[in-house]
Amino acid sequence: MELLRRVLGVRRAVPAVAAAPAQVLFDSAAALDSRRGDSLLATLDIDAAINAHERWKARLMDYLEGRTTVGLDPALIRRVDHSVLGRWLQGVGGEVLGDQPAFPLLVARYQYFHEQAATLVELAQQGEWDKAVQVLNGGYRYGSSQVVLLMKEMQRGLVRSLAEDGINAR
Repeated sequence: MELLRRVLGVRRAVPAVAAAPAQVLFDSAAALDSRRGDSLLATLDIDAAINAHERWKARLMDYLEGRTTVGLDPALIRRVDHSVLGRWLQGVGGEVLGDQPAFPLLVARYQYFHEQAATLVELAQQGEWDKAVQVLNGGYRYGSSQVVLLMKEMQRGLVRSLAEDGINAR
């Protein structure tokens, strides 16, 4: 992340005098550049978050199709804080995107996706393949596509905001 900050030209705060090491001084231009840089980095983080979501879905499909012996625990799948994207949404993603109107819907759709994924795994573990396929082709795919669409829409909003500030995000 430090490399990206240097490449993007984002200035970091300079520590104050040694007598007050915890105090950091900002001038208004540096604070503004930092906020813009954080927004720009968030657009990159959104791509990484979407990729993490897609990798997890591939892992689930490997499990369902018997290409892996690593088991999945439905109780853990239900916990959104157990996934990379879930932790991102509760951390950096929430800090940057939390004020966007669609953010609560994204969090709700992500929880729904995890519930559907857990149900899918439970049904597969019980040998209920017809029901598992229904969940896979229904709520699971719907939830996943909603998560990705909402994340991309938020990314477009950040890019528009950066463009309005005269910063090229792409």
